[in-house]
Amino acid sequence: MGVLSLIIKREFIAKVRNKSFIIMTFLSPLLIVGLSFFVGYLASMNKDEVTKIAIHDESGVLKSDFKNTKQTAYVDLSGMPLQLAKDTASKNYEGLIFVPKVADIQELSSKVEYISDESPSMEFIMGMEKVIDTKLTKNNLTTIGFDYDKIEKAKVDSNIHLTKFSGEDTIKGINEMKIIIGGSFGYLIMMFIIIYGNFVMRSVIEEKTSRIIEIIISSVKPYQLMMGKIIGNSLAGILQFAIWAIVGAILLFGVSAFFGIQTGTQASVDPAMMNAVQHELGTTMQSYIKEIFNLPLGTLITCFVIYFIGGYFLYSSFYAAIGAAVDSETDSQQFLLPIIMPLMLGVYIGFFTVVNDPHGTVATVFSMIPLTSPIVMLMRIPFGVPWWQLALSITILFATFLGVVWFASKIYRIGILMYGKKPTWKELYKWLKY
Repeated sequence: MGVLSLIIKREFIAKVRNKSFIIMTFLSPLLIVGLSFFVGYLASMNKDEVTKIAIHDESGVLKSDFKNTKQTAYVDLSGMPLQLAKDTASKNYEGLIFVPKVADIQELSSKVEYISDESPSMEFIMGMEKVIDTKLTKNNLTTIGFDYDKIEKAKVDSNIHLTKFSGEDTIKGINEMKIIIGGSFGYLIMMFIIIYGNFVMRSVIEEKTSRIIEIIISSVKPYQLMMGKIIGNSLAGILQFAIWAIVGAILLFGVSAFFGIQTGTQASVDPAMMNAVQHELGTTMQSYIKEIFNLPLGTLITCFVIYFIGGYFLYSSFYAAIGAAVDSETDSQQFLLPIIMPLMLGVYIGFFTVVNDPHGTVATVFSMIPLTSPIVMLMRIPFGVPWWQLALSITILFATFLGVVWFASKIYRIGILMYGKKPTWKELYKWLKY
């Protein structure tokens, strides 16, 4: 245990004293906050820009239906010849909506054209189609004797009241809120594994290529050396994440309060819309807060720590074994894909399966498989998971970790002293038998 603690201490100190580690620890929050305000600045510049669209309506049916908005202004060029309207629009406008003259208005469903050198956004195209659809639908209803305005007034927007069997009120979107909370924890684990697992691999490769490992391995068991690297790098990573969170929060709130600048997409939100949203949130915020506190937050935080430790140790064992088997990071690429794929699979399973059926067979099975359980199980916990499933999943995870460490240490023991040859999957399998 004394040797292991010395290795952990050595790895931790070597990592935190590294110049690149120190620079990125304090520079990363500055870059993130600066980027956030830069995006907000760009959004504030674009929100006042108005896109001008020309209309050439030969039929005279649709030009009055395209209404100006804060982002788009429509200019009628119907009085010009078509070719002149095209030339004018190509120089002074974003594009030209051409409505041809037709014998039957219903033909406009497929004959309206939008002429522009730049491809329009999907939102703009859908808006145009909605204007045409509404106009033609209104015309159809009028033709068969229905009053379109009365039909519009007769439309009803329903609002379903959600309650639990206990009689307690609940709110819409609670499942989405649960998957966002669980997904955030799962995504943090995935990012930590990828970032700091690579740190472990690089550390092994550096010592191997510098031949320092030949001296170290003479007095330390490969298993102890590998575990020391994994734990030491994980402690350095936790310290770096903690500094990022503290410095980033201070910078974000401090700069925002001092300059009165909004960040991100908030800068592009219309004030009237923001007031409406704030009014609506004012009436439902208590319900959302109540639902959040009804979630198993204690279980979620505890399991985050447990799955974070188990998942990181499990994958770092793979990274350490790969680092011992290769001579450079370039050679490691062929072995990294099988490691990253289960992490990505866990994210996809979580967002596309758990949100729809958190207790279904697929979600339950993948929350037990150790390579995906740190992500999938954390996404399931906000929906409520039986204690025996949690216990079984955690047991399988740590049992697999111990087994993988044993196998990885065999590869580590052989590969750490192998030089000048790119290993193959077949050779790695042979090393497991030594």
